Amino acid sequence: MTTRLLGTVLVLVLTAGPIGPSPTLAQEKVLGEETIEPGIQMTFEAAPQDDVTPYDQNLSEEATDVHLEVLVGWAEDESVEVPEGVTRGGFVGYLQFFATVTNEETGQEKKVDFIPHLTLGDAMHYARNISLPGAPDDPYTVTFDVRPPSETEVAFHESWREAHGSSLFEAQSFAYEGLDLAEVAAATR
Repeated sequence: MTTRLLGTVLVLVLTAGPIGPSPTLAQEKVLGEETIEPGIQMTFEAAPQDDVTPYDQNLSEEATDVHLEVLVGWAEDESVEVPEGVTRGGFVGYLQFFATVTNEETGQEKKVDFIPHLTLGDAMHYARNISLPGAPDDPYTVTFDVRPPSETEVAFHESWREAHGSSLFEAQSFAYEGLDLAEVAAATR
């Protein structure tokens, strides 16, 4: 009887979880998803601050409110046409990403450029640690600008140029308004 009672109590304790407040675990917030020609899928996210090296090129984890990310790959959805020879879901390199984070209450802005990052889970992606231009619970608009590689970064074979032209795509912008980033800013990894 005592063994059964202790076993039941142990199961209850293990399944109930910790008593008292616990920090919010890392949660990425999808801000939006876009597909552009020629079949490039982009997922724009806000994630908790992270420790990113080299330290002299990245905002410290302590000074960061959120880690903005863009996951980029050739579309996995079979209904989306992709160029011949690409690997669906494969990373698309040499793209240029910029973001303008605007505090909707004050009008203050923060502009950042993205660089390639490598992590477990998301693997290769574009990202940047940022401090928000205001309180984390203020409403924000984040505008992402995506530009193709410059002509000195990627060379195009005749077969590509004939099928898709001499640029990977035209520069584009995507804006997401009324964003609440407080939960992401409070989360930890």
